[in-house]
Amino acid sequence: MNQNPKHMTFDSLALQGKTRIPRSLAAVMEDKLTELRKTTIRESFSNMRNTPHRLEFVANIHGIEFLNDSRASSLNSTWFALESMNKPLIWIAGGSGNKEDFIGLAELIKKKVKAIICIGDDRKEFSDFLRNMARNVYEAETLQEAVESAYDLGQKGDVVLFSPGCPSFDMFKDFVERGETYRRMVKSL
Repeated sequence: MNQNPKHMTFDSLALQGKTRIPRSLAAVMEDKLTELRKTTIRESFSNMRNTPHRLEFVANIHGIEFLNDSRASSLNSTWFALESMNKPLIWIAGGSGNKEDFIGLAELIKKKVKAIICIGDDRKEFSDFLRNMARNVYEAETLQEAVESAYDLGQKGDVVLFSPGCPSFDMFKDFVERGETYRRMVKSL
């Protein structure tokens, strides 16, 4: 029998028999692969970074955290963004879309949103509709005005979330331009 602790022989297996050897080897391999996966998964999660324009941290200015979720061109994406928030929230939303779709966000808005600032061509319709769900609903003609208003409304510990919930082709060519514009405006505060 080999005495080297790094080597194992078939004779040293507790379960003997030709049919049990492959099962024993499979069990060892599964155990090793599972541990490898746990380590890899743990390392991956601790090294992850947000995708640009998807709940991307932009800045913390005087205790107000600014997040860029410009990629959220649908209310489904915005729902997940709102759901993940645990601090008082000022939400910049809007563009061109169907205001009726916001009904699906009503409970989250009532529960989590401190103020909403509506932008885009349909800002008036959005703000009129959203007043049934939130106390503080405002309109801004430009994204610059929305960012400045959010900063003025914000207090230390608040989050300003730019998650439009609809396309903004009335203002930007795509979500990338929209998100980069938002970043620049926040950093100029």
